Amino acid sequence: MSTTIILADDHPLLLNGTKEFLEKKWFKVIATATDGNSAYNKIVELQPDIAILDFDMPKLNGLEIALELKRKAIATKIVILTLHKQEAILKQVGDTIHGYITKDSALEELESCLEYLKNGTNYIGEKLKNSIHFNANTDANFNKLSATELKILRYLDKNLTSIQIADELFISKRTVEKHRSNIIKKLEIDTSNQNALFIWLKNHPNTFNT
Repeated sequence: MSTTIILADDHPLLLNGTKEFLEKKWFKVIATATDGNSAYNKIVELQPDIAILDFDMPKLNGLEIALELKRKAIATKIVILTLHKQEAILKQVGDTIHGYITKDSALEELESCLEYLKNGTNYIGEKLKNSIHFNANTDANFNKLSATELKILRYLDKNLTSIQIADELFISKRTVEKHRSNIIKKLEIDTSNQNALFIWLKNHPNTFNT
């Protein structure tokens, strides 16, 4: 069954180009919109699997739409497209949005992003990842980490406990522990030592360069 998608962008050429690209890849674009209010109404009505939204649109921007959809508990996953890196958007990955890509690499990365989302993993574009102040070459498995796992790893690097991280991210301690377990698996860390993750961070001091 094809993944259903709604596209929204106030630039018709970009909208049509993205639509054509996705349909060639066998994704099902069920509606398009050129402003945020129209996009929001169509998502509420049609509830697609994924909505790909330009950030800067008339009436409602992409983040405002995502926030309203979260309030309504609509399960559509949101991908934000924008021209530039914006911290406000980056911070919402794993919360109100599920993917974030810059427009200059959208057609290169969009298919990968949608595959990640279909498999339940959030996605941050490679150009954005390289500007989050970590060294992506620290470990060959580093790029396997989701946006939420990266956040948690950053907090662990600051010596926060699971309870403190849970408070920061407004999630349960159990959820943090689950993410920690996934991080260890993805980074292929030896678990024979209970402090294995902290030892890994100590051995990779340039993971986060902030």
